[in-house]
Amino acid sequence: MKVFKLIFKNALRHKLRSFLTIMGIGIAVMAFGLLRTVVTTWNAGVEATAADRLITRQAVSFIFPLPYAHLNKIEKVEGVKKVTFANWFGGIYIDQSNFFARLAIDPETFFDVYPELILTKDEIEAFKKQRDAAVVGEAIANQYGLKPGNKMVLEGDIYPGRWEFTIAAIYKPRDKNTDATQMFFHWNYLNERIEAESPIRANQIGWFIVQVDDPNNSALISQKIDAHFKNSSDETKTETERAFAQGFISSTSAIITAMNVMSFAIIGIIMLVLANTMIMSARERTREYAVFKTLGFSSLHLTGLILGESLFISALGGGVGLALTFPVVSAFEQMVPKNIFPYFNLETITVVLAVSSAIFIGIISSVFPIQRALSTKIVDGFRFVG
Repeated sequence: MKVFKLIFKNALRHKLRSFLTIMGIGIAVMAFGLLRTVVTTWNAGVEATAADRLITRQAVSFIFPLPYAHLNKIEKVEGVKKVTFANWFGGIYIDQSNFFARLAIDPETFFDVYPELILTKDEIEAFKKQRDAAVVGEAIANQYGLKPGNKMVLEGDIYPGRWEFTIAAIYKPRDKNTDATQMFFHWNYLNERIEAESPIRANQIGWFIVQVDDPNNSALISQKIDAHFKNSSDETKTETERAFAQGFISSTSAIITAMNVMSFAIIGIIMLVLANTMIMSARERTREYAVFKTLGFSSLHLTGLILGESLFISALGGGVGLALTFPVVSAFEQMVPKNIFPYFNLETITVVLAVSSAIFIGIISSVFPIQRALSTKIVDGFRFVG
């Protein structure tokens, strides 16, 4: 117990320096936790993908549409269980800052392929029966105060004009990483108006979602689908939903990589801060260590004192950082619109990394002071003035 008391007194001998070091570590750990949370959240869309879903899009680019007629041919491919489709609508709701995914879909098949979007049978039937019906996610409904029966008016951009919808149902996310910030409506409602106003753009969809019997055969089924449309004017590229999602994320990979590197660079900064404190302390206590050696303290005792002090400061700083991280992450979640980060949560792995890093830094920061204390001769220690 006396050893722990000595470690505690040594750690707080210079209160201002120790306080600044602890706060510096705490702020760095908090910044690490926030950055890592942003990175893991950004990748959450990939983790939410299903192994039994493929995406068939236009071979040149996702922005080009595909003919609706492709549907029948894809359905006939061996290994395909069900096919549905979606079309990006865009549009403006209230003002341009209110961005969330608005998709025209096939009401008959879409929710069968996406079971993670939870609706009751009655809600699905209500959606199917009404031509201008729409389904919105729980997060969007809460954000804008929407309820079944409410009108929702969008100003079209990709498809110009005023588009009025009636909220038929509000879906709930099955999993914590399921996107609850989307809006779905009848593709036929969109297509009928396009046929009347701009026939050349009619009977086109954005992409097909293909549900397969066996995910292990995804590569073979993808090849078969693409072979049907090879050398045609509307060639396709079929890939797993995971690969498709990663394709979107790759467009921002430089930013994510930079944030990832920065989060771990922060660990290096923590180490330099604590190492500087420990080196200063070791230098100031050179004569004390000489006295300890004279009194019979072994190398193990000195190692324990210095290592204990370093771990105490790093652990205290890490604890302060973690205590700050939770409210900061929560505040960040409230400030960032749900349509940008539908799922924002501090992962367990982030907490583990932060705690492990604090312990690791405490150990590494004590190496040089320990080496100095053990290698300094007793006589040299008494002669030291600093």
